[in-house]
Amino acid sequence: MAFVSTCIEATARLLNTSYKEVYQRMKQVDLIERYIIPHYEALRTESRDNIAEGIAECLKEWEDRR
Repeated sequence: MAFVSTCIEATARLLNTSYKEVYQRMKQVDLIERYIIPHYEALRTESRDNIAEGIAECLKEWEDRR
């Protein structure tokens, strides 16, 4: 779960918003369970900036589909 926290915090910094808001948005589209955790091995090899950019892009796409 420490990695998930890192992802949330890095994404929040990139989006210039609170980690609470990012967590809620991720929770609404189930991004943590369906993206971050299953792709942990690949994501953990990336820099925090790359992770945040990828997650922010994924989050926006998944929200737009709703």
